[in-house]
Amino acid sequence: MNPSSLVRAGLKLAAAGVLTAAAAAHAAYPAKPVTIVVPFPAGGGTDVIFRSVQVKLQAELGVPVIIDNRAGAGGTVGTGYAAKAAPDGYTLVAATTTTIASAQAVYPKLPYDPLADLAPVGTLGTTPFVLVVSPELPVKNLAEFIRYAKAKPGALNYGSIGNGTASHLAAELFKQRTGIDMTHIPYRGAAPAQTDLMAGQIQALFDNPVALAPQVRASRMRALAISQPSAVFPELPTFEASGIKDFKPELWYGLMAPAATPKDVLQRLRTALDKVLQDRNLRADMLSKGVAPQSLSPEAFAQKIHADIALWGGIARAVNAKAD
Repeated sequence: MNPSSLVRAGLKLAAAGVLTAAAAAHAAYPAKPVTIVVPFPAGGGTDVIFRSVQVKLQAELGVPVIIDNRAGAGGTVGTGYAAKAAPDGYTLVAATTTTIASAQAVYPKLPYDPLADLAPVGTLGTTPFVLVVSPELPVKNLAEFIRYAKAKPGALNYGSIGNGTASHLAAELFKQRTGIDMTHIPYRGAAPAQTDLMAGQIQALFDNPVALAPQVRASRMRALAISQPSAVFPELPTFEASGIKDFKPELWYGLMAPAATPKDVLQRLRTALDKVLQDRNLRADMLSKGVAPQSLSPEAFAQKIHADIALWGGIARAVNAKAD
């Protein structure tokens, strides 16, 4: 064999060795702790849901699963950090409707591209929106509220937990679907918005069931309708049942990885997540927290992301919703 042939043969063997080593590394996945970046503070809704899944997921994967809270800029700081992490399956990110579907329209200088920089693993679940109103408002159901608002165009104020948040955009979608006119009052978080609602400073608010349940139960605010049935408010009619067709806004929680993560690693994660979400105790725990378990495949999750970017991004651009 001549020298050039020997060189070519050596290069082929070396390449084969690299591929074999890479394949072996993927096959052994996971071989060390897996970190899930939660881009919101500890104790918040997203953090609580992922911590519910954390224990079951680490038992299924056979390695520790660590929650790393990296809050800031509506979840975009932590999401950007995870998107730029090594694509080896050891750094994942808790994805939400706001950080993935509406972020590009709300944050002009987003540090990541939701479609190009991240790969879907699967969804965990969804949570609906509840419309609550001040108890001082002379309405007892959704139809009465819409009639009242139409009789006083521009006179009612609705709060949100911040400019460009899902709470804000859900209310804007509601305005589009009903033809009512309300003035937006943005707050920095749910607590001050709730306080002003109970004091009558604002008249309406969209938020998730768990955040609102204690105040509704104490009759400090009145719940009128919910976008999807929930165990937290089993008695509450949906918007569709109340006559608002095709109004089913929801927040979803999902798991994503850096875009170049190997497909076999993504599949291992997907299989583990899907199995975990079949656990009866976990499902009951999630339902008690106002989240309906939902395990979508990466392909179905990707379709949902595209559809929601069009929906929420479109609303955000239409009302020029920019983050504070």
